[in-house]
Amino acid sequence: MKNISKKLLCVLLCFCVIIGGAAFSASAEGEATDKVTRVSCTFNGDSKTSRGFCWYTDNWSDSDVQIVKAAEFTGSFDTATTYSGTEEMFRNKFCHKVTVSDLSAGTEYKYRVGDAANNLWSEVGTFKTDDGDNQFSFITIADVQASSYENFAQAACVLKGAIQVLPDSEFTVNLGDFVNDNTNEEWDNYFANFAFSNMNTTFAPVAGNHDGNITNKLNIGVFDSMFNLSNANTDSSTNWVNGVYYSFDYGNAHFAVLNTNDMYPMTQSQRNWLINDMKQSDADWKFVFMHRAAYAEGKNINKPDTIIMRDVLLPLFDELDIDMVYAGHDHCYYRSQQVKGDAVVSNVTYVTENYKGEEVTFAVNPEGTVHILPSTAGTKRYTVHDGIDPITECCAFRMSTRDMGGCFLTTEIDNDKLIVKSYLVDDDTKEITQIDQYAIKKDIGTAKAEESDLKTGTVENAGSFITNFVNAFVNMLKSYIAVLLPQAIRNAFVTR
Repeated sequence: MKNISKKLLCVLLCFCVIIGGAAFSASAEGEATDKVTRVSCTFNGDSKTSRGFCWYTDNWSDSDVQIVKAAEFTGSFDTATTYSGTEEMFRNKFCHKVTVSDLSAGTEYKYRVGDAANNLWSEVGTFKTDDGDNQFSFITIADVQASSYENFAQAACVLKGAIQVLPDSEFTVNLGDFVNDNTNEEWDNYFANFAFSNMNTTFAPVAGNHDGNITNKLNIGVFDSMFNLSNANTDSSTNWVNGVYYSFDYGNAHFAVLNTNDMYPMTQSQRNWLINDMKQSDADWKFVFMHRAAYAEGKNINKPDTIIMRDVLLPLFDELDIDMVYAGHDHCYYRSQQVKGDAVVSNVTYVTENYKGEEVTFAVNPEGTVHILPSTAGTKRYTVHDGIDPITECCAFRMSTRDMGGCFLTTEIDNDKLIVKSYLVDDDTKEITQIDQYAIKKDIGTAKAEESDLKTGTVENAGSFITNFVNAFVNMLKSYIAVLLPQAIRNAFVTR
């Protein structure tokens, strides 16, 4: 009996040693075995004082962000402020979100995200809050849409080229289609290759059709789970339909980020939100970021969803005095002239001035909107199609970047001036070449906010949604029969 007891005791001791050793090796010096991935810092609330953080872990952990002013950062986070948020399982991983809203304007910060209790942390990131002045710049790319790690890496080289050209950029915009098949592996590869940017600037992401929507393999809620954004669609019961759209101010500009995945047709809720959002702003410059393009000459421009979107949005852009619309989706470069009523504005005055050592031609107080599609930062590129009226008539510059390289935009706002430059990064040499430029100069300080309280709820707009759908479908058929079909027939017999 004593021998049996001794044997049992030995077994228990060995078991304790094994478990204790494993626990020690897993938590020695406070190190956890889990890993923090997919880190991003996005606009969420007031750009002067707020940011949204999102990241992922394979295992459950708490959600903490530690933030310290860069001027006070000595390599440790001992003096940092810790903020906590939420975590939930999504696609067999854990999504963490923390929103911070008590930052100081015009201040650079260092941060890390993770789990304070288990000393599980990401690498150190950096961001800077808006100082509220009227001088700033930002970078825009579109349609990374990669499947392989190598193609994500090549697209990342385009953004690295943009940072090289514009090192003082204050935020970055991605116009959607981050991934191709919307798998966990693709999202991991995207974040791994773009961590240099996503962790070291403020990010404004736009939902693309490949990023998760009800029409794309029923990948519902993916985009919303990848970033921490202040979703203007507060009706949680219909987020799976309406998706994410939001807005933010920066300097003397206002930016509305649309969700063109609900373009069947665009819900009345989102239309009304856009009207409210823009009319209630007195910003000097007004931008719209979206994925599907209203003006482009790639393969998607004659698809039903694009035709419907044009019918829906172009009149709104005119009504709301939008200065610039940046879009993606069609994977070729396109810049319109000043357009209004789906036609070229004929009475634009231009003036050439010396600005920062170079001759720049400005459109002076122009009417209408300029639409720019910055091709793609990725490797999937489309050819340009001819004879798509009135899109071709409204074009100022277009090109296919197939077999050439990826593209990016830089936008600089300096009080009453706006300068957009477009660049190509050569696939092989990585040489950066400017391919296009457009500038506007206008009177500022004259815009006034208006009261607008259109209903933005899904249920209260249900009747309008049905009516809109029927009208949009009928108008789309009319466009095909009266305009696009004759154009296609004519182009088929034109000798090229």
